[in-house]
Amino acid sequence: MSGHPPRAAITGIGVVAPNGTSTDTFWKSTKEGLCVLDRITREGCGHLPLRVAGEVRDFDPPALVEERYLVQTDRFTHFAMAAADQALDDAGLGRSDTDPAPFSVGVVTAAGSGGGEFGQRELEQLWGKGSRFVGPYQSIAWFYAASTGQISIRRGFKGPCGVVAADEAGGLDAVAHAARAVRRGTDVLVAGATEAPLAPYSMVCQLGYEELSTVEDPERAYRPFTTAACGFVPAEGGAMLVVESEAAARDRGAAVRATVAGHAATFTGASRWEESRQGLAQAVLGALAEADCAPEDIDVVFADALGVPEADRAEALAIVDALGPHGRRVPVTAPKTGTGRGYAAAPVLDVAAAVLALEHGLIPPTPNVFDACHDLDLVTSRARAAELRTALVLSRGLMGSNSALVLRRGAGDAS
Repeated sequence: MSGHPPRAAITGIGVVAPNGTSTDTFWKSTKEGLCVLDRITREGCGHLPLRVAGEVRDFDPPALVEERYLVQTDRFTHFAMAAADQALDDAGLGRSDTDPAPFSVGVVTAAGSGGGEFGQRELEQLWGKGSRFVGPYQSIAWFYAASTGQISIRRGFKGPCGVVAADEAGGLDAVAHAARAVRRGTDVLVAGATEAPLAPYSMVCQLGYEELSTVEDPERAYRPFTTAACGFVPAEGGAMLVVESEAAARDRGAAVRATVAGHAATFTGASRWEESRQGLAQAVLGALAEADCAPEDIDVVFADALGVPEADRAEALAIVDALGPHGRRVPVTAPKTGTGRGYAAAPVLDVAAAVLALEHGLIPPTPNVFDACHDLDLVTSRARAAELRTALVLSRGLMGSNSALVLRRGAGDAS
């Protein structure tokens, strides 16, 4: 028996995003550089200064989630349950003949905004009609841990479960947490993040973010790495992944889509974007060290791309600080400019896009960005074909978290 810990493989991907409510539609839109940012249409939001976002418009919760779960959960958990179902089906798990043992499967998620829509509805009942009209699920549906709990209950998973609270970067940290749990012996983890921050209550809470874009033109509202950078626009949706032992996946004939090779995280403080340069570079160096990966081995970088000039400059410099001269040559992309920056869900969607890019040998473009002003090889206009073996995914949070994840291309089917 080998003394090395098992390698963590990604074997399933599930996506509910503004540009697609399945992995296939998400990838098709992403590789084509489709921008779906538009004026916010959610009821009660028309008077707010935040006008543009990435909305998930083609999503029918009753068709995907049982009524008994719908009534006790928020929209962000509906996204998570639907994406988890997709990921488990993609991994070949969850069918009656392949159901894993309950104690062998855990769930870990991250969330930033929690269940704002459910909470707002219940508070309206409280103040408009009285306490007798407030349901018992108000106490749990808003909670950032709700998705982990509801996925595990609904699917009967009784393995190690957890929630990561590290603002936006928590999405990457959740994937890394899952990989480490697999290395410690857990068979399967369902991991990821989803967000639903577009209810009026949630949007008012976001208005204090100086980094938020209030530009009304969807094509100009989110343009990182340009002289026209004016902040980011929020988005809803997210992604869930199945992470399991590479050896176990091969034993059951499952396709290994990618392996989680390395991860590291740092903290540099809220909105201290100049300081994030050092913190992000340190996270990259830590992830490379864990992956036993040289800087020149990185074939593509999925950037955090905040859209704030100081933050964009810090990220560009951090990439060069960590990767050296290769940092100026390696292709960099930020497909989230076409869908919005979905807080903790954003980096997990980047992980999904990175896995698909590795599989297809195609780097998706950065929508709406044509005049990049930083010393980076930013992929714009159209997708770029490339031989891809290793991807680096970056994330930073508004509260100061920095995270970096290294992925390696999988070898596909065991057969």
